Amino acid sequence: MSELIYLDNSATTFPKPAVVYDFMCDFYRKHGVNPGRSGFDAALETEEVIMNTRKMLTKLFNGTDYNRLTFSYNATDSLNIIIQGLALQGDHVVTTKLEHNSVLRPLYHLEQDNRIEVTRVPFDSHGYVDPEDIRKAIRSNTKFVIVNHCSNVIGTIQAVEEIGKICREAGVYFVVDGSQSAGAVPVDMKKMNIDVFVFTGHKCLMGPTGIGGSYVMENVSIKQTRFGGTGVRSAQKTHLDEYPYRLECGTLNLVGVAGLNAGVNWILEQGIEKMHEREIMLWNRLRTGVQGLDNVTTYCAESPINKNPVLSLNIKGFDSGDVGTMLDVDYNIACRTGLQCAPLVHEVLGTDKIHGTVRLSIGPFNSIEHIDAAVNAISEISGISK
Repeated sequence: MSELIYLDNSATTFPKPAVVYDFMCDFYRKHGVNPGRSGFDAALETEEVIMNTRKMLTKLFNGTDYNRLTFSYNATDSLNIIIQGLALQGDHVVTTKLEHNSVLRPLYHLEQDNRIEVTRVPFDSHGYVDPEDIRKAIRSNTKFVIVNHCSNVIGTIQAVEEIGKICREAGVYFVVDGSQSAGAVPVDMKKMNIDVFVFTGHKCLMGPTGIGGSYVMENVSIKQTRFGGTGVRSAQKTHLDEYPYRLECGTLNLVGVAGLNAGVNWILEQGIEKMHEREIMLWNRLRTGVQGLDNVTTYCAESPINKNPVLSLNIKGFDSGDVGTMLDVDYNIACRTGLQCAPLVHEVLGTDKIHGTVRLSIGPFNSIEHIDAAVNAISEISGISK
C-alpha cells in the first residue's frame, strides 16, 4: 500500500507533530492526576501545565485575563455553552448561512422552543458575507452576532474586524466560531472587537481530539447552564461564578490540555503566518491544477486572498461520495465528501441537490508531491466521466 495522502485537515489535522504525541504520553505517565484538588507535587505540576496552556492561548488570541480562557470537549461543546448561556427569552440573534451545525443546531433548537428569533445573513458568489448585511440585520432586541471566521467548506475568511466594529457600535455581543481559524491565521480579539472566541484543539492548533474551549471578554455576561465539582469551595451550594470555574465542571481532559500545550508551542515555533503562506501556495497549486480539467467544478475558489487551504469541487457525472471512494480505494487519498456539517452553505451553492462536494483540505505535513498526486487522480477520474 502506498503512503496515505491525507487531505482532510479541516476535519482534524493529521498527523500531529511528533512532539505532541511524546509530550502527551510523558505527561500522562508522570502527571495523570487530578489538578486543583490536592496539594501534592504531581497535582501542582499538573495544574501548572493547565495554567500555562491557558496563558499561551490567551496571549495567542490577545485576551487580557488567562482565567477567562476556559476548556471544554471541543468547539461544539463551547458553542453550546456560549449560545445557551447568552440567548435569553425574547432575544434576537444574527448569524450567517456559512455556519457549521455546531452553531446552526443550537440556534434551531432555541427557535423551536420559541425562546429566540434568528436572522441568517447570506454570503455572495465568492463566499463572503457583506458586513453591511450584518448591520442591517441587527434589531433593537439583538443579543449577539455569531459568525464563522473561516468556512470549513469553501475556506473563505470573513471580515471579522469590520463585523466586530459594527457590533461594537450597535452595542451587541460579537461571538466568533474560530474552529478553522485558531492556529491558522492571526486572531486579535481586541483589534477585531470580538467578545467571545471559540476554538477547538484538534484542527490548526495541532492538539488531540476531545479538547477545545473559549475566551470570554470581561464585558460579557453568560448565564451558567452546567454545574458540578470544581475542587474549590466545595461547601458552597451553588456553582462558582468566577472564571474559569464559571464555565468548567468536573475534571478536565488533562492529556488533551497537555497535547494542546505541545501543539500550540509547535505552531508558535513554526510561525502561524509562515505555515499559512506555505499551505496557501499548495492550495493554489491544487486549485489551478484541477480548474484546468474538463468536467471539474470548483466553488468560491477564484483567488488565494483571504482564504484557508480548503477546496471544494465536483466532477460532472459522479456523486461526490463516489469520487471520495475512488480517491480512497484507487489512489489512497483521504478527503471529505457530502455536506460537511454545513447544509446552508450547500443550499446556497446548489450542491445540496447533488449530495454536496468533494472537499480537499491541506495541512502542514502535505507536500507538493501530495498535491500533484491529487491533481493527477482527479484528472483521471474526470476523464472517466467523458
